[in-house]
Amino acid sequence: MEKRIITAAITGAIHTPGMSDHVPITPDQIADEAVRAYEAGATVAHIHARDPETGRPSSDINLFREIAGKIKERCNIIICITTGGSLVMSIEERLRVIPTLKPELASLNSGSLNFALHPALNKYKDFKFEWEREYLEGTEDLIFPNTFKSLKEFSKAFGENNVQPELEIYDTGMINNVAFMLRNGQLKRPVYIQFVMGILGGIPATANNLLHLRNTAKEYIGDFIWSVCAAGRHQFEMCSLSLLLGGNARVGLEDNLYLEKNVPAKSNGEQVEKIVRIAREFGIEPATPDEGRKILSLKGLDKVAY
Repeated sequence: MEKRIITAAITGAIHTPGMSDHVPITPDQIADEAVRAYEAGATVAHIHARDPETGRPSSDINLFREIAGKIKERCNIIICITTGGSLVMSIEERLRVIPTLKPELASLNSGSLNFALHPALNKYKDFKFEWEREYLEGTEDLIFPNTFKSLKEFSKAFGENNVQPELEIYDTGMINNVAFMLRNGQLKRPVYIQFVMGILGGIPATANNLLHLRNTAKEYIGDFIWSVCAAGRHQFEMCSLSLLLGGNARVGLEDNLYLEKNVPAKSNGEQVEKIVRIAREFGIEPATPDEGRKILSLKGLDKVAY
């Protein structure tokens, strides 16, 4: 059977507490959801931290350490820690987790974009906390910055701490950024790419666009390992297409609050179970965490600092 990496993006920094009661907030909730995803077949848990009182995205290194430690105590899932953080965090806040926790895998956003969440205000009117509306409104006039200078700084920190980057590609131009960093020696192989589709400000989630991203990356980067995540209702169709095309797949409540049309997802595990069922229909099995470590050439769970 073919083996593919299934990632569960557990909580993220997009959906606010007023949008769903099922988005985990506290370290215990986030760890429980990561373990639930592992039990459902996930290879990787992509981790953000949130203020346990308000649910606001947080860069508190102690929260990240607590979350990662609680997960590690209960299972050997690969932990991919965000360096995207949230749209309003400084570069220094976002990068701090790399030298401090030295994870096996972490996200590295490969370019700047207008990361727009404000259209959610057309759907959601009532919120649990004051910060939610202001946070969403603010994205109408906000650029998520990932300059060539910061990309160089991030790549240097990843290399010094033997952390494999998961390169987040939101649009075609970011493939050129990755190719540039490879030519300059700022990145090393193997290259692991996550095509992020369907974010307003980035590339739309369509089959033609996914083929375009994959083919352009082949032309400019050569050999690489790749995965796909897609916002909202496009999640499962884009992940299924990725599996058919030889890629990997990311699901989870960071990207999509639903299991199917008009059916809210109650856990990340439900979404993992669904994509695993789909994969098996194609003759594909989810990679175990240790198989995922071999695929991505990771340093191993015994070499992290949490």
